[in-house]
Amino acid sequence: MVSALYAVIGTLFILKFSFDVIRLRRQYRVPTGDGGFSELRLAIRVQGNSIEYIPITLILLLLAEMNGAEIWILHALAVLFFIGRALHARGLRHSILFWRRNGMMMTLAAIIAMLVVNLVYLPWELVLSVH
Repeated sequence: MVSALYAVIGTLFILKFSFDVIRLRRQYRVPTGDGGFSELRLAIRVQGNSIEYIPITLILLLLAEMNGAEIWILHALAVLFFIGRALHARGLRHSILFWRRNGMMMTLAAIIAMLVVNLVYLPWELVLSVH
């Protein structure tokens, strides 16, 4: 199952970003919030951003796979999405607008494409049938 591979990758992203937050909380001795430390504030935002986008994307990917989308399409869109997430995180963490903007554009392009793929591969005869 293709989507399982990307669920693992998504989980690794979330874990990496979570461990970054934990490390900085320990370093700055901040149990909650960001304690006024910009580095921790950015790490929290990177983690939160991944949690906002990864789950819905994995759901769309799984549904497209279940509806019979071509395997190459699933891989292409998932790779585009995760490259976008990595670029966005890098740009956010290092305050580089180029990476942040392009990463977000790749992320949104992948999500919109997954939305379209799901509409194309949706079994409309089952959706629209009346029993």
